[in-house]
Amino acid sequence: MSVGEKSVGEESVGEKSVGEKSVTVEVLDGVADVVLCRGERGNAISLGLARELRDAAQVCLSENVRAVLLRGAGRSFCVGGDLREFSGLRGRALEEHLIEVTDALHGALRIFATMDAPLVAQVQGAVAGAGVGLAAAADLTIAADDATFTLAYTGIGYSPDAGVTWSLPRLVGPKRALELLLTNRRITAREAAGMGLVTTVVSAERLPAEARRLAATLARGATGAFGATRRLVSDALSSDLDAHLDREARALASAATSPEGEEGVAAFLGKRPARFSGGTEQRGL
Repeated sequence: MSVGEKSVGEESVGEKSVGEKSVTVEVLDGVADVVLCRGERGNAISLGLARELRDAAQVCLSENVRAVLLRGAGRSFCVGGDLREFSGLRGRALEEHLIEVTDALHGALRIFATMDAPLVAQVQGAVAGAGVGLAAAADLTIAADDATFTLAYTGIGYSPDAGVTWSLPRLVGPKRALELLLTNRRITAREAAGMGLVTTVVSAERLPAEARRLAATLARGATGAFGATRRLVSDALSSDLDAHLDREARALASAATSPEGEEGVAAFLGKRPARFSGGTEQRGL
């Protein structure tokens, strides 16, 4: 385990050796590098992985974290839920198990959505089911040109989770979201970018360096202002204009009087790069 790496739980016995992680998180120079480590299984979301991802997200609330990079080991970012694990259960046992999985996974998504640090997703290969939800949850999603996306849920008789029925309509529109959810059509990275699901498409060779460069750039930015901006954009589609303008005014006044706001203005007037450093208090608007 490298310096700065946090242990975030243990995978269930029978799937991995005891103590071997399904998710790791390492904080270096303000960037939390969160890695799904079940590459041999396409980073399928088991109960163990979901719980470890929630624990990793909790680490990202640290004041030392100024940006988060979420990525998957191996050939694929995330192929969705672990159907092998689910198929061994029936009836009430399966229902209770899936509630546990989604409770942990959704807990991670709630933390990612409310933290100040921006979230970057680095995706490659197959992105399916809840993997699409993770990619859609990021503020900025960089995809390799070999990435493909499919929702897959209804194809196996399941309904969606991982926030996709919330995020997809906001990103691609309700009609397109329903098309993808009902037909399970597989789309390319470039098509996903054209729809608004993906921010940037790069070659598979350039993907790791480009994603890390973007996360490092964000980590040098004004984390408090990023957090306020993330919340404002998230709330915009569910609030009326009058209330939203008031929220913008309060957020701006709070940001301007913060150490980051003072440094930003001083740097602009002094014609020098701003030096944003240190943690920021996690706070609502």
